[in-house]
Amino acid sequence: MSIKYEELSEEFPEDGFSENEFLEESEEFSELIKYTIPGYILGLLAGVFLDFQGYQRSPVGQWLVRTLAGEGESIFEGIFSIRQRIRKAEGSMAEAYGWGKFFGIAFPWIIDLGSRLAGVDVYGVEGFYIPYFYALSDQIGANISGMLFLKRTEGSWKAGFSRYVRHPVMLASLFVIILVPLGLLGARILGFSPTTQTFTALETIAANLCWVPPLAGWLNEKYR
Repeated sequence: MSIKYEELSEEFPEDGFSENEFLEESEEFSELIKYTIPGYILGLLAGVFLDFQGYQRSPVGQWLVRTLAGEGESIFEGIFSIRQRIRKAEGSMAEAYGWGKFFGIAFPWIIDLGSRLAGVDVYGVEGFYIPYFYALSDQIGANISGMLFLKRTEGSWKAGFSRYVRHPVMLASLFVIILVPLGLLGARILGFSPTTQTFTALETIAANLCWVPPLAGWLNEKYR
């Protein structure tokens, strides 16, 4: 990136970022982006394997497939955040984002188990929210963690929220959180049902747009 510090300071004086900080943020968000594909691949391979073994509707199989396809990157991003702490790196939005995703992993497990125990038809329209939480509970955690990070760095909720509504990662995250459940519900209404583990993986992969916010952050830091 060949942007001079003077140009950045003139264009974004209110942010108080240096050129080195822009470079670091860009590199860190690119790290987060590359963690998504391995989760997709592992989830899909697990789905195909379980179907081949005859476990098309195994609840444990669905838990495994959805965890890998929907939250596989969160495990890697959690490792990224742990590594940043071990390195004693200065706190960043990318690190806070990774921590938020890591700590959101177990939430959908509770929702899934509770729904099955309550008799919810997990294959029908009423169960559309289950893949949503597998795919995006970590995203919700990341969004909250990012907001807390901005509040802490800005010194107040008002200033933090002001940064939030101007931050491409936070806005992209909010956009994904709101729109994905509408897509899942629409697909179920149109007749889609995850009756095999492969369909379960594909549904979760389609819902798991967690790569969009880090991509927005990476593109923003690369080209601004």
